[in-house]
Amino acid sequence: MSCNYSYHSQPFQIINRDGLRAYVFRLQMDGSCEALVDGRMQRIEAGDLLLFKPGDYYQLNIAPSHSQEEEEPQTEISSGDYYVICRGSWLDEWWSRKDRPQRVKVVPDERWLSVWQALILEKRRFEAEDQELSDYLLRSLCLCIDRAITTQSVFQGKSFVATRMKNFIDENAARSFTIAEVAECARLSVSRTVHLFKECYGMTIIQYTQNVRLSMAIDRIKYSTMTLEQIAVTCGFGSYSYFYRVFRQKYGVSPAAYRLS
Repeated sequence: MSCNYSYHSQPFQIINRDGLRAYVFRLQMDGSCEALVDGRMQRIEAGDLLLFKPGDYYQLNIAPSHSQEEEEPQTEISSGDYYVICRGSWLDEWWSRKDRPQRVKVVPDERWLSVWQALILEKRRFEAEDQELSDYLLRSLCLCIDRAITTQSVFQGKSFVATRMKNFIDENAARSFTIAEVAECARLSVSRTVHLFKECYGMTIIQYTQNVRLSMAIDRIKYSTMTLEQIAVTCGFGSYSYFYRVFRQKYGVSPAAYRLS
Protein backbone atom coordinates (compact mmCIF):
# COMPACT_ATOMS: atom_id res chain seq x y z
CA MET A 1 0.00 0.00 0.00
CA SER A 2 1.15 3.51 -0.83
CA CYS A 3 -0.57 6.55 0.63
CA ASN A 4 0.33 10.24 0.65
CA TYR A 5 -0.59 13.85 -0.05
CA SER A 6 0.81 15.05 -3.36
CA TYR A 7 1.22 18.62 -4.54
CA HIS A 8 2.39 19.57 -8.04
CA SER A 9 3.52 22.99 -9.24
CA GLN A 10 5.27 21.57 -12.33
CA PRO A 11 3.89 19.55 -15.26
CA PHE A 12 3.28 15.90 -14.32
CA GLN A 13 1.83 12.95 -16.23
CA ILE A 14 1.01 9.29 -15.59
CA ILE A 15 -0.13 6.99 -18.41
CA ASN A 16 -1.01 3.34 -17.75
CA ARG A 17 -2.31 1.65 -20.89
CA ASP A 18 -1.81 -1.90 -19.58
CA GLY A 19 -4.38 -1.60 -16.79
CA LEU A 20 -3.84 -0.96 -13.09
CA ARG A 21 -2.56 -3.74 -10.86
CA ALA A 22 -4.08 -2.20 -7.71
CA TYR A 23 -6.93 0.02 -6.52
CA VAL A 24 -6.31 3.76 -6.80
CA PHE A 25 -8.31 6.28 -4.74
CA ARG A 26 -7.57 9.96 -5.37
CA LEU A 27 -9.25 13.02 -3.85
CA GLN A 28 -8.54 16.38 -5.50
CA MET A 29 -8.10 18.95 -2.73
CA ASP A 30 -6.60 22.00 -4.44
CA GLY A 31 -6.31 23.27 -7.99
CA SER A 32 -7.21 21.02 -10.91
CA CYS A 33 -5.91 18.43 -13.35
CA GLU A 34 -7.18 16.10 -16.07
CA ALA A 35 -7.81 12.37 -15.73
CA LEU A 36 -9.15 9.57 -17.88
CA VAL A 37 -12.65 8.90 -16.50
CA ASP A 38 -15.24 6.69 -18.19
CA GLY A 39 -13.16 6.51 -21.33
CA ARG A 40 -12.48 10.21 -21.87
CA MET A 41 -10.21 12.88 -20.41
CA GLN A 42 -12.12 15.08 -17.95
CA ARG A 43 -11.27 18.16 -15.91
CA ILE A 44 -10.90 17.22 -12.23
CA GLU A 45 -11.66 19.96 -9.72
CA ALA A 46 -11.42 20.25 -5.93
CA GLY A 47 -13.88 17.84 -4.30
CA ASP A 48 -13.69 15.25 -7.09
CA LEU A 49 -13.03 11.73 -5.77
CA LEU A 50 -11.61 9.24 -8.30
CA LEU A 51 -11.94 5.49 -7.76
CA PHE A 52 -10.18 2.98 -10.00
CA LYS A 53 -10.00 -0.80 -9.72
CA PRO A 54 -7.37 -3.27 -10.98
CA GLY A 55 -7.54 -3.54 -14.76
CA ASP A 56 -8.78 0.02 -15.33
CA TYR A 57 -6.81 2.24 -17.69
CA TYR A 58 -5.34 5.22 -15.85
CA GLN A 59 -4.10 8.54 -17.16
CA LEU A 60 -3.42 11.72 -15.19
CA ASN A 61 -2.24 15.03 -16.65
CA ILE A 62 -1.23 18.03 -14.56
CA ALA A 63 -0.52 21.03 -16.77
CA PRO A 64 -1.43 24.73 -17.07
CA SER A 65 -5.21 25.10 -17.27
CA HIS A 66 -6.85 26.93 -20.13
CA SER A 67 -10.23 27.29 -21.77
CA GLN A 68 -11.58 28.48 -25.09
CA GLU A 69 -12.68 31.75 -23.48
CA GLU A 70 -9.13 32.63 -22.45
CA GLU A 71 -6.96 34.50 -24.94
CA GLU A 72 -3.81 32.88 -23.54
CA PRO A 73 -3.43 29.72 -21.46
CA GLN A 74 -2.49 30.14 -17.82
CA THR A 75 1.11 29.28 -16.99
CA GLU A 76 0.64 28.60 -13.27
CA ILE A 77 0.30 24.95 -12.21
CA SER A 78 -1.34 23.99 -8.93
CA SER A 79 -2.72 20.59 -8.01
CA GLY A 80 -2.96 18.96 -4.59
CA ASP A 81 -4.51 15.58 -3.78
CA TYR A 82 -4.70 12.74 -1.31
CA TYR A 83 -4.15 9.32 -2.83
CA VAL A 84 -4.04 5.65 -1.86
CA ILE A 85 -2.72 2.79 -3.99
CA CYS A 86 -3.65 -0.56 -2.44
CA ARG A 87 -4.65 -4.16 -3.05
CA GLY A 88 -5.75 -7.19 -1.07
CA SER A 89 -8.43 -9.85 -0.78
CA TRP A 90 -10.61 -7.85 1.58
CA LEU A 91 -10.44 -4.89 -0.82
CA ASP A 92 -11.72 -7.18 -3.58
CA GLU A 93 -14.61 -8.20 -1.33
CA TRP A 94 -15.36 -4.59 -0.35
CA TRP A 95 -15.32 -3.40 -3.98
CA SER A 96 -17.66 -6.20 -5.09
CA ARG A 97 -20.41 -5.09 -2.71
CA LYS A 98 -21.67 -2.32 -4.96
CA ASP A 99 -21.09 -0.43 -8.18
CA ARG A 100 -18.89 2.62 -7.66
CA PRO A 101 -18.49 5.50 -10.11
CA GLN A 102 -14.99 6.36 -11.29
CA ARG A 103 -15.67 9.99 -10.40
CA VAL A 104 -17.95 11.48 -7.76
CA LYS A 105 -18.15 14.95 -6.23
CA VAL A 106 -17.87 14.82 -2.42
CA VAL A 107 -17.62 17.29 0.43
CA PRO A 108 -14.17 16.94 2.04
CA ASP A 109 -15.25 16.01 5.56
CA GLU A 110 -12.67 16.66 8.30
CA ARG A 111 -13.73 13.46 10.06
CA TRP A 112 -12.82 11.09 7.24
CA LEU A 113 -9.98 13.25 5.98
CA SER A 114 -8.43 12.75 9.42
CA VAL A 115 -8.52 8.98 8.78
CA TRP A 116 -6.72 9.53 5.47
CA GLN A 117 -4.15 11.75 7.22
CA ALA A 118 -3.63 9.19 10.00
CA LEU A 119 -3.00 6.50 7.37
CA ILE A 120 -0.42 8.72 5.66
CA LEU A 121 1.39 9.36 8.94
CA GLU A 122 1.43 5.65 9.78
CA LYS A 123 2.90 4.78 6.38
CA ARG A 124 5.65 7.37 6.93
CA ARG A 125 6.89 5.47 9.99
CA PHE A 126 8.70 3.00 7.69
CA GLU A 127 10.26 0.27 9.90
CA ALA A 128 8.06 1.28 12.83
CA GLU A 129 4.84 1.05 10.82
CA ASP A 130 2.12 -1.00 12.48
CA GLN A 131 0.75 -3.09 9.60
CA GLU A 132 -2.41 -4.02 11.50
CA LEU A 133 -3.15 -0.39 12.34
CA SER A 134 -2.58 0.63 8.69
CA ASP A 135 -4.93 -2.14 7.60
CA TYR A 136 -7.74 -0.98 9.88
CA LEU A 137 -7.21 2.66 8.94
CA LEU A 138 -7.56 1.70 5.27
CA ARG A 139 -10.72 -0.28 6.03
CA SER A 140 -12.11 2.76 7.87
CA LEU A 141 -11.24 4.98 4.93
CA CYS A 142 -13.06 2.66 2.50
CA LEU A 143 -16.20 2.77 4.66
CA CYS A 144 -15.94 6.57 4.88
CA ILE A 145 -15.70 6.72 1.08
CA ASP A 146 -18.87 4.62 0.82
CA ARG A 147 -20.69 6.96 3.18
CA ALA A 148 -19.56 10.02 1.21
CA ILE A 149 -20.79 8.46 -2.04
CA THR A 150 -24.10 7.42 -0.48
CA THR A 151 -24.65 10.90 0.92
CA GLN A 152 -24.05 12.43 -2.50
CA SER A 153 -26.40 10.02 -4.28
CA VAL A 154 -29.28 10.65 -1.86
CA PHE A 155 -29.51 14.37 -2.57
CA GLN A 156 -27.81 14.50 -5.98
CA GLY A 157 -27.09 18.10 -7.05
CA LYS A 158 -28.16 19.64 -3.78
CA SER A 159 -26.02 17.42 -1.61
CA PHE A 160 -22.68 19.17 -2.04
CA VAL A 161 -23.93 22.36 -0.39
CA ALA A 162 -26.34 20.62 2.00
CA THR A 163 -23.65 18.22 3.21
CA ARG A 164 -21.27 21.12 3.75
CA MET A 165 -23.88 22.72 6.03
CA LYS A 166 -24.46 19.45 7.88
CA ASN A 167 -20.73 18.93 8.38
CA PHE A 168 -20.38 22.46 9.74
CA ILE A 169 -23.10 21.79 12.31
CA ASP A 170 -21.65 18.39 13.28
CA GLU A 171 -18.21 19.92 13.82
CA ASN A 172 -19.40 23.02 15.69
CA ALA A 173 -22.41 21.78 17.66
CA ALA A 174 -20.52 21.94 20.97
CA ARG A 175 -20.30 25.73 20.73
CA SER A 176 -22.79 28.48 20.11
CA PHE A 177 -23.09 29.52 16.46
CA THR A 178 -25.58 31.40 14.30
CA ILE A 179 -27.47 30.44 11.18
CA ALA A 180 -25.57 33.25 9.48
CA GLU A 181 -22.35 31.28 10.09
CA VAL A 182 -23.90 28.20 8.47
CA ALA A 183 -24.95 30.36 5.51
CA GLU A 184 -21.43 31.77 5.20
CA CYS A 185 -20.01 28.24 5.17
CA ALA A 186 -22.45 27.29 2.39
CA ARG A 187 -21.89 30.58 0.52
CA LEU A 188 -25.65 31.17 0.40
CA SER A 189 -28.06 33.73 1.80
CA VAL A 190 -29.57 32.97 5.19
CA SER A 191 -33.04 32.42 3.73
CA ARG A 192 -31.73 30.07 1.00
CA THR A 193 -29.66 28.18 3.58
CA VAL A 194 -32.69 27.65 5.82
CA HIS A 195 -34.91 26.44 2.97
CA LEU A 196 -32.29 24.17 1.36
CA PHE A 197 -31.41 22.45 4.63
CA LYS A 198 -35.07 21.79 5.44
CA GLU A 199 -35.68 20.51 1.90
CA CYS A 200 -32.76 18.05 2.05
CA TYR A 201 -32.99 16.81 5.64
CA GLY A 202 -36.65 17.22 6.53
CA MET A 203 -35.92 19.33 9.62
CA THR A 204 -34.76 22.82 10.43
CA ILE A 205 -31.16 23.73 11.20
CA ILE A 206 -32.16 24.36 14.81
CA GLN A 207 -33.87 20.97 15.10
CA TYR A 208 -30.88 19.16 13.62
CA THR A 209 -28.45 21.06 15.86
CA GLN A 210 -30.51 20.16 18.92
CA ASN A 211 -30.48 16.48 17.92
CA VAL A 212 -26.68 16.51 17.58
CA ARG A 213 -26.28 18.24 20.93
CA LEU A 214 -28.70 15.86 22.63
CA SER A 215 -26.79 12.89 21.24
CA MET A 216 -23.58 14.33 22.72
CA ALA A 217 -25.34 14.95 26.03
CA ILE A 218 -26.73 11.40 26.22
CA ASP A 219 -23.22 9.96 25.88
CA ARG A 220 -21.88 12.22 28.62
CA ILE A 221 -24.78 11.46 30.92
CA LYS A 222 -24.19 7.72 30.48
CA TYR A 223 -20.42 7.54 30.44
CA SER A 224 -19.04 10.54 32.34
CA THR A 225 -19.19 11.94 35.86
CA MET A 226 -19.73 15.50 34.62
CA THR A 227 -22.49 17.44 36.33
CA LEU A 228 -25.62 18.10 34.30
CA GLU A 229 -24.77 21.81 34.30
CA GLN A 230 -21.32 21.02 32.82
CA ILE A 231 -22.91 18.76 30.21
CA ALA A 232 -25.34 21.49 29.21
CA VAL A 233 -22.55 24.02 28.64
CA THR A 234 -20.06 21.67 26.93
CA CYS A 235 -22.73 20.34 24.55
CA GLY A 236 -23.60 23.80 23.27
CA PHE A 237 -26.87 24.47 25.13
CA GLY A 238 -25.50 27.49 26.98
CA SER A 239 -27.58 27.03 30.12
CA TYR A 240 -29.01 24.13 32.11
CA SER A 241 -32.56 25.54 31.96
CA TYR A 242 -32.53 25.46 28.15
CA PHE A 243 -30.93 22.01 28.15
CA TYR A 244 -33.57 20.75 30.61
CA ARG A 245 -36.42 22.06 28.47
CA VAL A 246 -35.11 20.60 25.20
CA PHE A 247 -34.16 17.27 26.79
CA ARG A 248 -37.54 16.78 28.48
CA GLN A 249 -39.40 17.70 25.30
CA LYS A 250 -37.40 15.09 23.34
CA TYR A 251 -37.26 12.20 25.83
CA GLY A 252 -40.19 12.83 28.16
CA VAL A 253 -38.02 12.81 31.30
CA SER A 254 -35.55 15.21 32.91
CA PRO A 255 -31.78 14.75 32.45
CA ALA A 256 -31.49 13.83 36.11
CA ALA A 257 -34.18 11.14 35.84
CA TYR A 258 -32.53 9.78 32.68
CA ARG A 259 -29.20 9.48 34.49
CA LEU A 260 -30.83 7.51 37.30
CA SER A 261 -32.74 5.16 35.00
